[in-house]
Amino acid sequence: MKIETGLQCPPNPEMESQAGLQFSVAIEDDFEEIMAMSQDIYGGLDYLPTRYQAWLQEPNRIVVLARKQGKVIALESVCVIDDGETVLVEGLRVAPSERGKGVAGVLLKFCSQLVKAKHPDVKVTRLTRDDRLGPKDFQKYRLITKQAILLVRFRSEDMKLRLQELGLQGGCQDSVSQDPVRLDPGVAHHLFLSAGLARDVLPNATIVQDWQPFKPLPSNMAILMKKDIDWMVDDAQSPCVASLCTFPFRVPIGDNWYYLNIDMFGKDLTKARRQFIAHLHRHTDTLRGHVMCQMFLDPPLWQPLADFCRGTLGVELVKEYTEQCVVESDLA
Repeated sequence: MKIETGLQCPPNPEMESQAGLQFSVAIEDDFEEIMAMSQDIYGGLDYLPTRYQAWLQEPNRIVVLARKQGKVIALESVCVIDDGETVLVEGLRVAPSERGKGVAGVLLKFCSQLVKAKHPDVKVTRLTRDDRLGPKDFQKYRLITKQAILLVRFRSEDMKLRLQELGLQGGCQDSVSQDPVRLDPGVAHHLFLSAGLARDVLPNATIVQDWQPFKPLPSNMAILMKKDIDWMVDDAQSPCVASLCTFPFRVPIGDNWYYLNIDMFGKDLTKARRQFIAHLHRHTDTLRGHVMCQMFLDPPLWQPLADFCRGTLGVELVKEYTEQCVVESDLA
């Protein structure tokens, strides 16, 4: 086994026994080969084509490739967050022909060594999962929080017309209105660092933005402020529901397919529904084509909002109830 990054990692006999694997830091020229081995991953909702170039430029992120006989067979990204105490694991994928052979485990261990060598203050590994956790998982991970996943699909033109028919245009108003409030970056930065929002609204004091879990810290907010996000609350002075909507981006399901991600925090059904409508109105107004919209929300809100989507909005529910789990473990 060799590493081609210039960084030296302590030897690991278990990893050294995996003959034929080479590890390197990803570069721009690797993109096409990575995409070729990533076909159909995440049910067509792969975010990597949109984020790959940005990931390569992030100062606290490393994108690591595993190769076998010179061919890319796996990828994992690790990003240091939480004031240097946590490494966020993302984007893990293994080529279909290599799955079930232990490649993912070897890559995870290699990345852990790499992080420890480069960032010795990191204490915890954190990731998000959408599969059901079993007893073995809880022996390895601590559950930080979980959100229900509501996944629907529709044509943006149909949604725009439906919202108009129902009179649910959902425009954001000022802070004294009943309508949701869309925050400018400075206000969002201050509000999401407040003790009240962390205690009363955020699930276990965690900001989860498009599968990325962050503690409400200034360094993490600096990361989030660089992204294309709509920040929304029901009340800018004393919010009880807050949401983050990642701007839509194309996904490789087919031509003119987009992914819209909404992270909803809070337990008030009416206010959560208003913010959902406001996000839909804002982003479907300019899109042309099909949309896969995935919303993460407090589990008791899933059924009434699923009923609202099917019965009132007339959109298709892609799958039944599933959960997004934020888990962590001590860095081995």
